[in-house]
Amino acid sequence: MRILGLDPGTGRTGYGVIDAVDGQLTAVTYGIITTPANTPMPQRLQTLYQELTALINDYQPDTAGVEELFFGRNITTAITVGQARGVILLALANANLSVGEYSPPKIKDAVTGYGKADKAQMQLMVRNLLDLEETPRPDDAADGLAVAIAHYQYYRFETLYAE
Repeated sequence: MRILGLDPGTGRTGYGVIDAVDGQLTAVTYGIITTPANTPMPQRLQTLYQELTALINDYQPDTAGVEELFFGRNITTAITVGQARGVILLALANANLSVGEYSPPKIKDAVTGYGKADKAQMQLMVRNLLDLEETPRPDDAADGLAVAIAHYQYYRFETLYAE
């Protein structure tokens, strides 16, 4: 099974693609989709959509996981991330992919076993679970891989539970 994980953002959206074969997870690719800060929002969202669609076409995932919006104190950031999430969900729906959405604590719990894990713990576990030689950079890419791992864990649980 090939899984796409996405950490939404308007300026930087982190992504990770993993393969899961017989419980063994392997990183296929990871990185970020960036949009210039001085570009008008409609064009930034268009770029995000186009780049994500190309990524889906190139790697042909079977399913996708997306981080849910974490509402902090900055409402402007929350609104722009919400817009990015909408574009991401549209691209995934247009590709006919099943989608799982996960809060940051659920992702942390699935990857580290602790819902309040810090960034360093998350990155170490992503590196270990995918048997990578170094920690994925930038942080958004590591977060995309973490979402993919979490999606696999929850998908596997639901599949086993349904049997």
